[in-house]
Amino acid sequence: MTLWRIRATVDDRPGYLSVLTASLALRGVNILTVQVQPTEQGAVDDFLVDAPDALDEAALIAAVERGRGRDCWVARSEARGLADQPTRVLGLANRLVRDPDATGEALRTLLAADVVTWRPAAVGGERGITGADMLLADPAGGSFALRRAAPDFTPAEYARAQALVELAATVARRAAEQVTLVLPDGAEVAVRPASAHDLPGVVELHEACSPRSRQRRYLGGASLPQPARLRRLLEPSRGVTLIASTTGSDGTAESVLAMANLLGEGDEAEVALLVRDDWQRRGLGSALLRRVVQHADRSGYAALVLHVQATNDPMLRTLHRLGRPAAAERDGGLLTLTVPLAVAARADREGAFSTPGV
Repeated sequence: MTLWRIRATVDDRPGYLSVLTASLALRGVNILTVQVQPTEQGAVDDFLVDAPDALDEAALIAAVERGRGRDCWVARSEARGLADQPTRVLGLANRLVRDPDATGEALRTLLAADVVTWRPAAVGGERGITGADMLLADPAGGSFALRRAAPDFTPAEYARAQALVELAATVARRAAEQVTLVLPDGAEVAVRPASAHDLPGVVELHEACSPRSRQRRYLGGASLPQPARLRRLLEPSRGVTLIASTTGSDGTAESVLAMANLLGEGDEAEVALLVRDDWQRRGLGSALLRRVVQHADRSGYAALVLHVQATNDPMLRTLHRLGRPAAAERDGGLLTLTVPLAVAARADREGAFSTPGV
C-alpha cells in the first residue's frame, strides 16, 4: 500500500462526497483523513489515502473523476502526513511561541509551499490568494509572499496562515514589551504584560501575600480572590496588567513577585498594585506604577484613579514618588485619588500631592 494526498473539488450538495468516497473504495483505496474546505467553486476535499501499489497517479485521478470530482491533484505522501491538521498547526504554534522568527519556515511547513518570501512593503489591498500564490500581511510590518507549484491555495488555508502570522507577531510584540528592571538594591526582575497563562503564578502570588497586603489591594477583605476574577484581571477588556517575576539562569520565569493592574473605563483608568511582602519597600511597586502610568499616557486616558486605604502609608508614598499632582477625596477610611494625565506636568512638584486628614 502507498500513501497519497488527493485534492479535488466536489459540488457542495448532499451525497456528492459519498459518491466520491465510494468510487475510491471500489478501487481498494482506504481514506485515512479528510478535510473539507468550502470555496466559491464548491467544496475542496483534501484526502490522505492508503492505496494499493498497483494504482498510479492516473488511476487515482480517474477514480476521482468517476466519483464526480474535478480539478483533481494527486501527489505521493509520507508517514508524517498521518498527523491530522489540528495537531500539525498546534505543533507549529508551539514552535512560534518559542521562536517567532521562524514564521517563514512555519508557513512553508503548514502549506507545503515551495517559496516563502518576506517583503518590507505592506500589502495594502493586494492580500489574498491567486491560484498557487498567496500574499499575507505581517502585523509586525511588511508582508509574506508564498508560492507552490500545486495545488491552488484555498481560503481556509489563507485563514490558517494569517492566524499563524498574527500569533508570531503577538509573541514578538510581547517579547519586545518585556523589560528587565534593576531595583535600587541591585535585584533584577522581569516585567511584561500578563496573559491567561500566568494564572497559576498569580494565584501563588496571592497565596504568598499576607492577609494585610491582600486587604490593602482589594479593600473588601483579605480572602483569596476567585480564579475567575483573577483571570479577568490578567486580560482586561481595556487596559493592561503587568507582572513582575524573577528569572532563572535560562531566562524562564520562576515566580511572580508583583502585579499591577490598569483597568480602563470611559476616559479614566483605575490602577491597583499587589507586591509580595518580602519584595515590598524595595522600589518594585514604584517601578510598576511608573510603567502603567506610561501605558495610560500612550493610551490617551484623561486621568488615573486609585482607591487606597487612608492608613496605607506605603501606597501613598509610592504615589507621591510618582511626582504627579493628585486630587484626593476621603470617604471614611478610604481615599479616592485622581491623577490627571491630560495636563503637562509641572516642573516643581514639591507638595503637589496631599491627602486631607492623613
